[in-house]
Amino acid sequence: MKYTFTLTYQLADDDRNPDALLERLGEAGCNDALVGIGQPGRLALEFTREATDAGAAMRSALADVRRAAPSARLIEAAPDVLGTQRALGD
Repeated sequence: MKYTFTLTYQLADDDRNPDALLERLGEAGCNDALVGIGQPGRLALEFTREATDAGAAMRSALADVRRAAPSARLIEAAPDVLGTQRALGD
């Protein structure tokens, strides 16, 4: 089944080259995401990911983004299928 969700990150100061970031995201397996880099210092990815359940889809996307941008800090996940908002302090 396919699951759609959005992950939003705060980028580190040294990780803001959009061309390099897009290349790394593709190499890490984020080809199923619409990437938004229009807000300085932020990265938003709207995934449509195939998985056995919503949690598995989001966990695999989180791992893929971590490989591409290890210093990026997750600031929002929507919808919150894993309870990440509580972990982020909301």
